This record gives sequence, C-alpha cells and structure tokens, in this order.
Amino acid sequence: MSMSPRVRWLRALAVDVTPLRTSRDFRLLWTGELVSETGSQIALVAIYVQVFALTGSVAAVGLVGLVQLVPLAFAALLGGPVIDAHDRRRLLLIGQCGQAAGSALLLLGALGGDPPLALVYAGAAVVAGFGGFSLSVRSSMTPNLVANAQLPAALSLNQVMWNTSLIVGPAVGGVVIDQAGFSWAYGIDVATFAATVVACLLMRPQVPRGSPVDEEREAEAGALSRGWQDITEGFRFLRGRRVLQSTFYVDLIAMIFGMPRALFPVLALTQFGAGPEVVGVLFSAVSVGALLGALSAGWVSRIRRQGLAVLWAVAVWGLGIVGFGLSGDSLPLAVSCLAVAGAADVVSAVFRSTILQTTVPDNLRGRMSAVHILVVVGGPRVGDAEAGLVAALTTPTIAVLTGGLACIIGVAVLALAVPEFARYRPVAGRA
Repeated sequence: MSMSPRVRWLRALAVDVTPLRTSRDFRLLWTGELVSETGSQIALVAIYVQVFALTGSVAAVGLVGLVQLVPLAFAALLGGPVIDAHDRRRLLLIGQCGQAAGSALLLLGALGGDPPLALVYAGAAVVAGFGGFSLSVRSSMTPNLVANAQLPAALSLNQVMWNTSLIVGPAVGGVVIDQAGFSWAYGIDVATFAATVVACLLMRPQVPRGSPVDEEREAEAGALSRGWQDITEGFRFLRGRRVLQSTFYVDLIAMIFGMPRALFPVLALTQFGAGPEVVGVLFSAVSVGALLGALSAGWVSRIRRQGLAVLWAVAVWGLGIVGFGLSGDSLPLAVSCLAVAGAADVVSAVFRSTILQTTVPDNLRGRMSAVHILVVVGGPRVGDAEAGLVAALTTPTIAVLTGGLACIIGVAVLALAVPEFARYRPVAGRA
C-alpha cells in the first residue's frame, strides 16, 4: 500500500533515527548524555540565579561567563592532543567525574547557606573546564560510532538530545530552586552524571583511527599533551581554510552578540515580575524551538549549499532575539521569539558540525573538536559578559536589542567578506 503525499512529506521532515537503531555505542552515549546534560542544565540555571541572589548585580551574573571561559580555553588547548592519542571513552569518563566534582563543590556551598561568591565562581569554573573537555571528546567520538552516510542524522539526533536536556533541565531547575532551594538543584546534577559514567563503562574502547598511540603505548604516553606542536596543530589546520574558519566566526557572532541568557534572572524579575520559575522558562524557550527544529531536520541531508544555510539560520536567530527584546511584558510573545531563535540555531549547528566533521581527518578530530567546542561553549560565555556589561551601562532591554541587531549586521559582513562560504557545497577535499 503506497503512502499518501502528506505521509511521505512528514516522513521526509522527521529526524532520521537510524543511528540509534544500528549503533549500540551511539545509543549508549546518546542516552547517557541525555540524562547527564539535563542535570547540568539544572545546575546552570542555579548558578545564574544564585549569583544574582547573592549580589543583585547583572554584571556579576555576566562575569560567570568570563570565569568559566578561562578553564574552558585551557581544556580545549591542552585536551585536543590528548583526545587524538588516547581512548576517548576513558577520557569522557574522566571528564564526567571532573564535572561531578565541580557540582559537588557547588552543592557543599549551597548546603552551608549563602556561600562566598568566589566559591560559586570556582565551582562554575571547574564544571566549565571539565564540561568543555567532555564535549570535545564526545564530538570527536560521534563520527566513529556511525557510518559516514548517517553522520548528518547522528548530528541531528545529538541536537535532539542536547535541546531536550536544555528544555527539561532549566524548566525543572527553575521549579526545584523555587520550591526546594539551590542544594537540591546541585544534588540532582551530581546524581545524573552516573548515567554517562555507566554508558562509558559499557561502551567499547574508542581509540582514534590513524593515531600513533595504540592501547599498549597509551599507558606509556601519560595523560598530558605531546607538546606545543600538537596543541597548535588544530589551529594550523585551519590556516587557509576560509570556509571552515567561517563556521567558527559565524557562531561567535551569534553567541557573543545575540545570547541574552545572563539577563534572564533580572528580566524575569523586572520585566515579567516573576522569580526562578520564569528564569527556567526563558532558558527552556530557546531549546523548545531548537528541539522542534531538530525533530524536523530530516531535510538537512538534501541541502547542498550548507554555508548559505548557516548564514540564513544565524540571521533568523538575530531576528528572534530582536523580537524578544521588543516583546515587553508579554511572556508568551517573548517565549515564542526565543523559540524561533532556537529553531534557527539548531539548523546552523547541524550544518556547521557537518562541515567540520566531513573535512577533518580522524587523527585531528580531537584537536578540531576542541577548537569547535571552545567556540560553541566559549562564545556564550563571552556573550554573558557582553550582555551583563551593556545592561549595566544601559538597560537589559537595550542590551538584548543591540545584541540581536549586531548579530544580523555581523552575518551580513561575514557573507560579504567570505563569499565562498555562501557558495560552499560538500565535496571531497578541504573546506
């Protein structure tokens, strides 16, 4: 019995779940990260709300981003060569245990009442450093867990996982903080790391293909970098690859100028007259749109001009942020604009990741994934500081509006400066 055109159209839009069916290790990693990342997002909301509660300063909330950026940068620079030389499954296990330790520090501070601000910053820094390392490891593992033809589908599924955690985590976190306090939020986060730890223990070893270090030499190589040359090799690989460079530039434009999350605690109070529960809603709104975008990403494999798709997606992100800034005290309108921005962002993320993973050899994926994660996770941290500073000098609303407009202008400038990015089509060879 043949399918109707409507059914065929819906099936074409739906995300392809083949990687979850065919790859046991991808399924384990995906499920474990879904649980662990949900806990991490609960803790992220708690950090922002706790800093604002302790200080009453939007600039102090924005400073969380810079505090986290330093260890994140070190993790990216020092971790890349290690990821390319050692069992990535074991490294992910180390990263998850490190994140759990950082969350445990935040939990201890919360159990003591009102902790020193420095302790909250320290816990946030530890979580960010090990979290960035874990993301780099996971990103470099994915291409080896599925067939090449399934990579866009796997990356789309990763976006589904990521954005599901970004919806559930902040929404639950806002309620938990409001009803039970910060200690419960951090305690839940610590407990959820067990999911990825168990997944790592069940997975097969993930030694990089083409790596000069095999299982026997791994014990002798140590856990540190193989030298400055290895650390910088990822950056040298980018030299002359303007399309690949542009995937990083465009994400930095979007996240530095157009990411208003550091303003959510003060906007929830001053614009919507509410508390932590609305902070969680604002965090989740972006991810609701992103999840819907990821679930309907069955069409992404058929797009050939991937660079142009990224440019349009980031421009729509900027428009969504501008709409959020103009929404006034209408929470439904604000949530809708953030959701539109999130849907556009996930499209950008899938295409940017596909360009990266299909143009980088496996023995460099750890280092390039580290650079990628430094941009993807570091950009919002710089954006936190930028939003907090502009809001402190003007108002939170002006900070949101100018950030969204700067994002749109930045995309236009990039398109003119690197015209080959808009023309890029996936072909064999370098980007």
